[in-house]
Amino acid sequence: MANDTIKLEEGIGSVRIADEVVSIIAGMAATEVEGIAGMSGGLVGGIAEILGKKNLAKGVKVEVGETEAAVDLYIIVKFGVRIPDVALNVQEKVKNAIESMTGLSVVEVNVHVQGVGFPETEVREEEVRVR
Repeated sequence: MANDTIKLEEGIGSVRIADEVVSIIAGMAATEVEGIAGMSGGLVGGIAEILGKKNLAKGVKVEVGETEAAVDLYIIVKFGVRIPDVALNVQEKVKNAIESMTGLSVVEVNVHVQGVGFPETEVREEEVRVR
């Protein structure tokens, strides 16, 4: 099998979990935290994109071993939130989600804040003024 899967041996067979699945779990857990405006495509040229639910693995990098996982998250926080608090909540939520859903031990969750998102109402008001 490809190197991008986790194989868990059980008494009656094996279970394979793709790295992409761990990435999606991490991305979904991170976006559910209050204060997160979105995920960033921080790995490509530092260009930040606020994403919808269609690509939850974007902005997430995982390294998965046989029993452990390490996660890097590239996030955009909402304007006005306390960044250390949001980052800690993201770390805890992602760790708990991965461990409970996959059985892997999460050894680290690194949070990289790539930008600040502003409320859409302010952006719309500025667009109207420009026209």
